[in-house]
Amino acid sequence: MLYQIVSLLLDVVIGLIGGACLLRLYMQHQRVPFGNPLGRFVFAVTDWIVLPLRRVLPSLGRWDTASLVAAWLLQLLQVVLLWVLAGAGAAAVLLPLAAVFGVVRLAISSLTVLVIVSALLSWVQGSQGRTSMTADVLDRLASPLLRPFRRMLPMVGGIDLSPLALLLVLQIVGIVLAAVQASVLR
Repeated sequence: MLYQIVSLLLDVVIGLIGGACLLRLYMQHQRVPFGNPLGRFVFAVTDWIVLPLRRVLPSLGRWDTASLVAAWLLQLLQVVLLWVLAGAGAAAVLLPLAAVFGVVRLAISSLTVLVIVSALLSWVQGSQGRTSMTADVLDRLASPLLRPFRRMLPMVGGIDLSPLALLLVLQIVGIVLAAVQASVLR
Protein backbone atom coordinates (compact mmCIF):
# COMPACT_ATOMS: atom_id res chain seq x y z
CA MET A 1 0.00 0.00 0.00
CA LEU A 2 2.83 2.44 0.85
CA TYR A 3 4.46 1.69 -2.49
CA GLN A 4 1.24 2.52 -4.36
CA ILE A 5 0.77 5.80 -2.47
CA VAL A 6 4.36 6.91 -3.04
CA SER A 7 4.16 5.80 -6.68
CA LEU A 8 1.00 7.86 -7.20
CA LEU A 9 2.49 10.95 -5.56
CA LEU A 10 5.67 10.63 -7.60
CA ASP A 11 3.68 10.13 -10.80
CA VAL A 12 1.76 13.35 -10.16
CA VAL A 13 4.67 15.55 -9.04
CA ILE A 14 7.31 14.21 -11.44
CA GLY A 15 4.73 13.98 -14.22
CA LEU A 16 3.78 17.63 -13.78
CA ILE A 17 7.36 18.94 -13.62
CA GLY A 18 8.73 16.52 -16.23
CA GLY A 19 5.79 17.22 -18.52
CA ALA A 20 6.45 20.95 -18.13
CA CYS A 21 10.10 20.33 -19.09
CA LEU A 22 8.98 18.48 -22.21
CA LEU A 23 6.45 21.22 -22.98
CA ARG A 24 9.26 23.79 -22.64
CA LEU A 25 11.37 21.73 -25.06
CA TYR A 26 8.52 21.51 -27.56
CA MET A 27 7.49 25.16 -27.22
CA GLN A 28 11.05 26.28 -27.88
CA HIS A 29 11.33 23.93 -30.85
CA GLN A 30 8.09 25.30 -32.31
CA ARG A 31 9.21 28.87 -31.47
CA VAL A 32 6.08 29.55 -29.50
CA PRO A 33 6.49 32.71 -27.39
CA PHE A 34 6.54 32.25 -23.64
CA GLY A 35 4.87 35.59 -22.84
CA ASN A 36 1.49 33.94 -22.30
CA PRO A 37 0.00 32.28 -19.19
CA LEU A 38 1.04 28.80 -20.31
CA GLY A 39 4.61 29.91 -21.06
CA ARG A 40 4.92 31.71 -17.73
CA PHE A 41 3.66 28.59 -15.95
CA VAL A 42 6.20 26.41 -17.76
CA PHE A 43 9.04 28.76 -16.81
CA ALA A 44 7.90 28.96 -13.18
CA VAL A 45 7.76 25.18 -12.85
CA THR A 46 10.98 24.32 -14.71
CA ASP A 47 13.50 27.15 -14.30
CA TRP A 48 14.97 25.66 -11.12
CA ILE A 49 16.16 22.54 -12.96
CA VAL A 50 16.57 23.70 -16.58
CA LEU A 51 18.62 26.86 -16.04
CA PRO A 52 21.51 25.15 -14.15
CA LEU A 53 21.60 22.39 -16.79
CA ARG A 54 21.65 24.98 -19.57
CA ARG A 55 25.01 26.23 -18.27
CA VAL A 56 26.62 22.88 -19.17
CA LEU A 57 24.36 21.55 -21.95
CA PRO A 58 24.21 23.52 -25.19
CA SER A 59 21.13 23.44 -27.38
CA LEU A 60 21.24 21.31 -30.51
CA GLY A 61 19.76 23.59 -33.13
CA ARG A 62 16.19 24.33 -32.04
CA TRP A 63 16.25 21.49 -29.47
CA ASP A 64 16.78 22.55 -25.86
CA THR A 65 18.82 19.64 -24.50
CA ALA A 66 18.69 21.03 -20.95
CA SER A 67 14.89 20.61 -20.87
CA LEU A 68 15.14 17.05 -22.21
CA VAL A 69 17.87 16.06 -19.74
CA ALA A 70 15.86 17.67 -16.92
CA ALA A 71 12.86 15.49 -17.79
CA TRP A 72 15.12 12.41 -17.91
CA LEU A 73 16.73 13.26 -14.54
CA LEU A 74 13.31 13.64 -12.95
CA GLN A 75 12.24 10.28 -14.37
CA LEU A 76 15.49 8.73 -13.15
CA LEU A 77 14.83 10.12 -9.67
CA GLN A 78 11.36 8.57 -9.71
CA VAL A 79 12.66 5.21 -10.93
CA VAL A 80 15.43 5.12 -8.31
CA LEU A 81 13.08 6.06 -5.46
CA LEU A 82 10.57 3.39 -6.46
CA TRP A 83 13.38 0.87 -6.98
CA VAL A 84 14.67 1.50 -3.44
CA LEU A 85 11.16 1.40 -1.99
CA ALA A 86 10.47 -1.91 -3.77
CA GLY A 87 13.58 -3.50 -2.26
CA ALA A 88 16.09 -2.95 -5.06
CA GLY A 89 15.21 -6.20 -6.83
CA ALA A 90 16.08 -5.35 -10.43
CA ALA A 91 19.57 -4.61 -11.69
CA ALA A 92 20.60 -1.01 -10.99
CA VAL A 93 22.23 -0.77 -14.41
CA LEU A 94 18.78 -0.83 -16.04
CA LEU A 95 17.49 2.19 -14.11
CA PRO A 96 18.74 4.83 -16.63
CA LEU A 97 17.06 2.85 -19.43
CA ALA A 98 13.85 2.69 -17.40
CA ALA A 99 14.04 6.48 -17.08
CA VAL A 100 14.31 6.79 -20.89
CA PHE A 101 11.13 4.73 -21.23
CA GLY A 102 9.58 6.97 -18.58
CA VAL A 103 10.39 10.10 -20.60
CA VAL A 104 8.87 8.60 -23.75
CA ARG A 105 5.75 7.55 -21.84
CA LEU A 106 5.55 11.04 -20.35
CA ALA A 107 5.88 12.57 -23.83
CA ILE A 108 3.03 10.38 -25.11
CA SER A 109 0.85 11.32 -22.13
CA SER A 110 1.69 15.00 -22.57
CA LEU A 111 0.85 14.91 -26.27
CA THR A 112 -2.41 13.15 -25.48
CA VAL A 113 -3.37 15.88 -23.01
CA LEU A 114 -2.28 18.58 -25.47
CA VAL A 115 -4.46 17.17 -28.26
CA ILE A 116 -7.50 16.67 -26.01
CA VAL A 117 -7.32 20.14 -24.43
CA SER A 118 -6.64 21.79 -27.79
CA ALA A 119 -9.63 20.04 -29.38
CA LEU A 120 -11.92 20.89 -26.48
CA LEU A 121 -10.85 24.53 -26.46
CA SER A 122 -11.33 24.77 -30.22
CA TRP A 123 -14.90 23.56 -29.84
CA VAL A 124 -15.67 25.87 -26.92
CA GLN A 125 -13.85 28.86 -28.38
CA GLY A 126 -15.32 28.23 -31.85
CA SER A 127 -18.87 28.24 -30.54
CA GLN A 128 -18.30 31.56 -28.73
CA GLY A 129 -16.63 33.20 -31.73
CA ARG A 130 -13.47 34.28 -29.88
CA THR A 131 -10.21 32.63 -28.89
CA SER A 132 -8.00 33.01 -25.84
CA MET A 133 -4.25 33.39 -25.84
CA THR A 134 -3.87 29.94 -24.24
CA ALA A 135 -6.11 28.33 -26.86
CA ASP A 136 -3.99 29.95 -29.59
CA VAL A 137 -0.78 28.60 -28.04
CA LEU A 138 -2.23 25.11 -27.68
CA ASP A 139 -3.47 25.20 -31.27
CA ARG A 140 -0.01 26.25 -32.46
CA LEU A 141 1.51 23.31 -30.58
CA ALA A 142 -1.08 20.75 -31.71
CA SER A 143 -1.34 21.80 -35.37
CA PRO A 144 2.01 20.33 -36.55
CA LEU A 145 1.03 17.00 -35.01
CA LEU A 146 -2.43 17.05 -36.55
CA ARG A 147 -1.40 18.29 -40.01
CA PRO A 148 -0.54 14.84 -41.47
CA PHE A 149 -3.85 13.44 -40.25
CA ARG A 150 -5.77 16.42 -41.62
CA ARG A 151 -4.29 15.74 -45.05
CA MET A 152 -5.46 12.10 -44.93
CA LEU A 153 -8.85 12.49 -43.22
CA PRO A 154 -11.60 14.64 -44.68
CA MET A 155 -13.91 16.66 -42.46
CA VAL A 156 -17.03 14.67 -41.64
CA GLY A 157 -20.11 16.83 -41.26
CA GLY A 158 -17.92 19.80 -40.39
CA ILE A 159 -16.10 17.84 -37.67
CA ASP A 160 -12.32 17.43 -37.75
CA LEU A 161 -11.51 13.80 -36.92
CA SER A 162 -7.72 14.31 -36.97
CA PRO A 163 -7.45 14.65 -33.16
CA LEU A 164 -9.20 11.30 -32.76
CA ALA A 165 -6.83 9.66 -35.26
CA LEU A 166 -3.76 11.14 -33.55
CA LEU A 167 -5.02 9.99 -30.14
CA LEU A 168 -5.48 6.49 -31.54
CA VAL A 169 -1.90 6.47 -32.87
CA LEU A 170 -0.56 7.77 -29.54
CA GLN A 171 -2.38 5.00 -27.69
CA ILE A 172 -1.00 2.34 -30.04
CA VAL A 173 2.52 3.73 -29.60
CA GLY A 174 1.98 3.62 -25.84
CA ILE A 175 0.92 -0.02 -25.97
CA VAL A 176 3.91 -0.97 -28.13
CA LEU A 177 6.25 0.98 -25.84
CA ALA A 178 4.88 -0.80 -22.77
CA ALA A 179 5.47 -4.17 -24.42
CA VAL A 180 9.03 -3.24 -25.43
CA GLN A 181 9.74 -1.88 -21.98
CA ALA A 182 8.45 -5.03 -20.31
CA SER A 183 10.64 -7.24 -22.49
CA VAL A 184 13.78 -5.10 -22.13
CA LEU A 185 13.57 -4.48 -18.38
CA ARG A 186 12.85 -8.05 -17.28
